[in-house]
Amino acid sequence: MRNLLPLIGSTGSHPGGRSEMTCRFRCGDACFHPAPNTSANEYVGDVIAGALSRRSMMRAAAAVTVTAAAGGAVVGAGATPAAAQAPEGTPAAFTGGKAARGLRFTPVAPNTADAVTVPEGYGQNVVIRWGEPILRGAPAFDPNRQTAQAQAGQFGYNCDFLALLPLRGERGRQLLVANHEYTDEILMFKGYDAANPTREQVEVAWAAHGLGVVVVEEDRKSGRLTAVPRHHLNRRVTATTEFRVTGPAAGSNLLKTSADPTGKKVLGTLNNCAGGETPWGTTLHGEENFNQYFANASRPTDARYGIGTGATERKWERFDKRFDVAQEPNEVHRFGYIVELDPYDPTSTPRKRTALGRFKHEGATIRLTDDGRPVAYSGDDERFDYMYKFVGSKRMRHGNSRSAREHNLTLLDEGTLYVAKLTGDSPATEIDGTGKLPADGEFDGSGTWIPLATATAKGAVSHVEGMTAEEVYVFTRLAGDKVGATKMDRPEDIQPSPHTGKVYVALTNNTNRGVGSNAKADEANPRNANKHGHILELTERRNRADATTFAWSLFLVAGDPKDPATYFAGFPKDKVSQISCPDNVAFDPHGNLWISTDGAQLGSHDGLFGVATKGDRRGELKQFLTVPKGAETCGPIVQDRRVLVAVQHPGEITGATVENPASIWPDGPGKMVRPAVVAVWRKDGCDIGT
Repeated sequence: MRNLLPLIGSTGSHPGGRSEMTCRFRCGDACFHPAPNTSANEYVGDVIAGALSRRSMMRAAAAVTVTAAAGGAVVGAGATPAAAQAPEGTPAAFTGGKAARGLRFTPVAPNTADAVTVPEGYGQNVVIRWGEPILRGAPAFDPNRQTAQAQAGQFGYNCDFLALLPLRGERGRQLLVANHEYTDEILMFKGYDAANPTREQVEVAWAAHGLGVVVVEEDRKSGRLTAVPRHHLNRRVTATTEFRVTGPAAGSNLLKTSADPTGKKVLGTLNNCAGGETPWGTTLHGEENFNQYFANASRPTDARYGIGTGATERKWERFDKRFDVAQEPNEVHRFGYIVELDPYDPTSTPRKRTALGRFKHEGATIRLTDDGRPVAYSGDDERFDYMYKFVGSKRMRHGNSRSAREHNLTLLDEGTLYVAKLTGDSPATEIDGTGKLPADGEFDGSGTWIPLATATAKGAVSHVEGMTAEEVYVFTRLAGDKVGATKMDRPEDIQPSPHTGKVYVALTNNTNRGVGSNAKADEANPRNANKHGHILELTERRNRADATTFAWSLFLVAGDPKDPATYFAGFPKDKVSQISCPDNVAFDPHGNLWISTDGAQLGSHDGLFGVATKGDRRGELKQFLTVPKGAETCGPIVQDRRVLVAVQHPGEITGATVENPASIWPDGPGKMVRPAVVAVWRKDGCDIGT
């Protein structure tokens, strides 16, 4: 394998809001290491710097007048903060009145309660906890007698992505699908010695990773949702479950190992973060920070993916040589993909879809083209990395026949993989990193999807000079480097709206922007040392999912609404909740965007927020819940009558252990802190937020 790109590191910093423990176990201290992308590509900060437009400036005076009319603080003529100057989409005449439908609840105030806090008039329950048995024969959870065999039949650790799917023929029941992103052994095992884990502890962790499928049942009277153990559809997928590798890289020499000379079979899936549902009834799961599980790397391609040169935090390489890059150099190439699971068939083999590229996938979400082909959007969750789109070449078949399902399980193997390049409307010299508007009064611009490779039934073709198709699919980050993709600030969840087709991108934060020799603010990322993050709104040309060009604008710039650098789609800032570090996003039945946060930097715990995306309430953002101490809000699902969230890593505070917990959630004093899924509903039985 040839050296595709020279790699030079730069210093990193701790991300806003996360504890040292979270960084150790979730992403392998990624932000303490040099940012893997050292290419000279245009930084999206330089790009975003040119985006709030003349349309915004013309609306600025109206926005100030509207704020005053609503009883808010008036921005003086001498202070012209970017966020206060309302870009395109600003409500023309906000006059108060009812909140957007779906957001009619009393916002939860920022707080640090060691609980899930929900609006007045709403109830909640824990649907399922780590360790609860879901398969036949699995024992009840016993924190003092954990075994790999038991854990393989129990609900896994640290849920992230959640999906609720219909279950025909079983009234009041649905199918819950969950990612189990990572394990925190310090909070799992009494007396855990991080320098010397035991084989039993390692094997329990293998079994606690992966995916979970469990049937859940609704209590129509109370709104509670509970797990149905031992249902025939319940399933666990772990770090040792067999997977099929499909698509253009399957069988490549880059994927062959001593255990699998075919390059088409892999054991397990790791660090599954967000995901998505497909119109054909399967779920997608993104392998994100897979790099942290592999030791002793030395190649430039490994460095580009953040794979360390020494031992790992968990020391798995001591117990299985496949986690030692020096002994099995290709095993690491078999992780970092989108996984597709058929949750309705517990005997099916999950598949890793190489046509969607290899990087730190936050997840993948699907929109169909006008003629029925799948388009998958995915972000690479790393400082200064890229946004991707896959456009399939085969049409989806409707119906539940065997032939239709078999056909649809091939849809993500053929098509073209693209990476995004964003261009701003203003000179980079007008972006000073404070959020001050450029001369044209707007943070927006245009963009292009640059093709990287195309896969067909007959083979694959590279569109990147100097790289073969196999190299593009296995070293996708390097392909993005070569074609000059735009560096983004940790692009995480990317979701197309099922109501409008507009695409929303959560950019969590990047405290390295503008620090030292790092790239400074740009039009798409208008603040240096950005610790709060922002959300982009993309509009594909002619609203076609398969378009190769798009327009973009800033929809939300997170932070304290009192900060002039924040922006809420032009909505009066004294009428919104504060938000920091957007991570996962979802849509409710009314078209509102719901945002979960990770690492909030405003003195409050992380939470879930809803924001209107259209109409005269566009930009109205309200906090729906907060999670316990040390926890992150994940996997939001917003249905008509219920909201679900995954409460990930509660109590994950530096210095906490099983013996010295930092949280007592969810079961109170004397009980082990356990990640869990929570359901929230209105006590009066009516729809959420109406």
